[in-house]
Amino acid sequence: MKQFVFAVLIVFWACQAPKNKDAAAMVERIPEVEALLAKMTLEEKVGQMAQVTLDVITVGANQFHSDEPLQLDMDLVRKALVEYHVGSILNTANNRARTVETWHEVISQLQEVATKETRLGIPIIYGVDAIHGTTYTAGATFFPQQIGQAATFNRQLVRKGGEITAYETRASGIPWNFSPVLDMGRDPRFPRMWETFGEDVYLTSQLGIELVKGYEGDNNDISDPTRVAACLKHYLGYSVPVSGKDRTPALIPEIELRERHLPAFKAAIDAGAHSVMVNSGIINGVPVHASYELLTKLLKEELGFTGLVVTDWKDIENLHDRDKVATSQKEAVKLAINAGIDMSMIPYNFDFCNYLVELVNEGEVSISRIDDAVRRILNMKFKLGLFEHPVTHYNDYPLFGSEEFVQAAYQTAVESVTLLKNEGNVLPLKKNARVLVTGPNANSMRALNGGWSYSWQGEKVHEFSQAYATILKAIEDKIGKGSVVFHEGVRYNNDARYWVDEVVDIQATVKAAAGVDYIILALGENSYCEKPGDLHDLSLSENQVALVKALAKTGKPMIMVLNEGRPRIIRTIEPDVKAVLQSYLPGNFGGLAVADILFGEVNPSGKLPYTYPLFVNSLVTYDHKPSEHQARMVGVYDYESDFAIQYPFGFGLSYTTFEYSNLTLSSDKLQKNGKLEISVKVKNTGDMEGKETVLLYTSDLFASVTPDVKRLRGFEKINLKPGEEQTVSFSLTPEDVSFINAQNKRVTEPGEFVVRIAELKAEFTYVE
Repeated sequence: MKQFVFAVLIVFWACQAPKNKDAAAMVERIPEVEALLAKMTLEEKVGQMAQVTLDVITVGANQFHSDEPLQLDMDLVRKALVEYHVGSILNTANNRARTVETWHEVISQLQEVATKETRLGIPIIYGVDAIHGTTYTAGATFFPQQIGQAATFNRQLVRKGGEITAYETRASGIPWNFSPVLDMGRDPRFPRMWETFGEDVYLTSQLGIELVKGYEGDNNDISDPTRVAACLKHYLGYSVPVSGKDRTPALIPEIELRERHLPAFKAAIDAGAHSVMVNSGIINGVPVHASYELLTKLLKEELGFTGLVVTDWKDIENLHDRDKVATSQKEAVKLAINAGIDMSMIPYNFDFCNYLVELVNEGEVSISRIDDAVRRILNMKFKLGLFEHPVTHYNDYPLFGSEEFVQAAYQTAVESVTLLKNEGNVLPLKKNARVLVTGPNANSMRALNGGWSYSWQGEKVHEFSQAYATILKAIEDKIGKGSVVFHEGVRYNNDARYWVDEVVDIQATVKAAAGVDYIILALGENSYCEKPGDLHDLSLSENQVALVKALAKTGKPMIMVLNEGRPRIIRTIEPDVKAVLQSYLPGNFGGLAVADILFGEVNPSGKLPYTYPLFVNSLVTYDHKPSEHQARMVGVYDYESDFAIQYPFGFGLSYTTFEYSNLTLSSDKLQKNGKLEISVKVKNTGDMEGKETVLLYTSDLFASVTPDVKRLRGFEKINLKPGEEQTVSFSLTPEDVSFINAQNKRVTEPGEFVVRIAELKAEFTYVE
């Protein structure tokens, strides 16, 4: 118990949470749920709080394997659902996507047992990680990963992607989606950076709202069979461990948690999200799964979250096995449930159920805490309509995989691709050009999709993606196979760590360049996800660098297409190339999107959702403090403390040009409870139609806590034809320019501010 006592001493929010709020009292009382709850035994209640993975209840089941073809072992199903009263199943079996027909068969059988063979007939709730499309369903529509969606800066596209993912997930019979990811992508070392919306608080909050509304609908009516329950993850502060490696300790002061990490979750909770998944990591020595301050005081009481809180994979067990804050697995269950966990993603056994029943009978966990958790679970099941319709049927979803959905995914992919360099306007290329296509990402659908694509690590993509075009295939289709020479030069070794590559034949690739006009370098990373994506060095691989350096000696103009989940360091090779395209992880339609931009059929419009680093030891964000941007004093002190980056947040070129003018403020003063209207004119001064994202920043010139140099406060994406001009308007309130002060309170202090849009700026004063 001494570990728990120590944890309680570290109190983040003791003086923040309102004293008059009771987390359980705030939860909605639905008459049907209350009647059911009154009939339930302790064992039935505890079972509802348990979630196991599909591989536990299949023929041939063990922790990591089921026999194929996939079949449920009905004795194991009855053990889980009838004997242990398990309330939820998740994941796929054998780490493999299934057809809608298979999903319907499996989930129908599960619901038949749950609703017909148990005493109370409570349906299970099935959950899955459908984070850029319905991950584990063959034929589903795959969008860019979240980092690419962020690069579109297009709210409508992100919402549409959420709507389509919800539709196709429900077509698979699954009503619960473990998405969106609202972790902040502020450290490019972190292997899950590509699952985030990037480094900015406002962008993440805005796009998180869009995904929640896409999944749940404007009114959050998740009984609609085309909607799913969203699950916000990973609450809270998961993505900034000190080491940069997954599930390792983080040190985050309260001021930083509240300023950077909490707002997106608050915005999504206010938008009506029905569930939250918990951070697998440790903050300031306390595992989040054992933190009463974070889970109950902050999330449930202060933020007023009345939905379901579920653990991440095996994380209650990790309190004992890995984190060493519980002396036994039974104590781990006690810590987590008393902290505020409602459902345990176990995922492999039923020990949780036995321990929790014992703990209640021993008075170590109160029955009121159990009732609160089960009420939250049953409320969500009721709102999903599972009691009336336990499983949806794929025949009721005629738009699954439709051309309409394909076009939405393609449009998102093409608007995500970001042009970072275009020296001498080398792009777009002419269609009569001869090109050499090379690099390990040139002919890989796996690399285009990344992790959570048909399988956890994305290694099975090739089994399901034959109908889609790699970068190479899309270029061949665009200009003719006879105009394309292909040499890998370097390839990924799929038998080693996922992104390890090896030289094929660089010299042969150099020779192949002799007869071409341009070289297209498809570089970056192979697919990876979570802990297997940890790395020791953020630099692009030595083999890929060697390939670029060798080809640079040919003198042929080179275009580098980056296909990567995080920004790998390219400092030594960027000067050797004429153009740079960042495609992130664009999904199944990424090859076509890249080819269309390379050859000018589409004008690029993506903007970086993170700061692209220049050095491995200089990982900074755009919203840094003034002291982090100290220019060198060459000849006096030649220190390396300047803001040294490869490309800035929000950067992205176009094949046309845009001119900003007439930045106007409705007043030079912003009053308490008032609004400031801001407008700017944007004109397409080039000769090609294009989309432009207008970014509004503010700078607080002086504050009681050293201010960030600037913060994004608004964005709007517009489309302009050549010569067309449009006025873009924004509104600012005092809340929009607030910050967390030294007392961990959100405040707006009187003083001077600067508004910045492109190269224009204007000043205003906040007065109370």
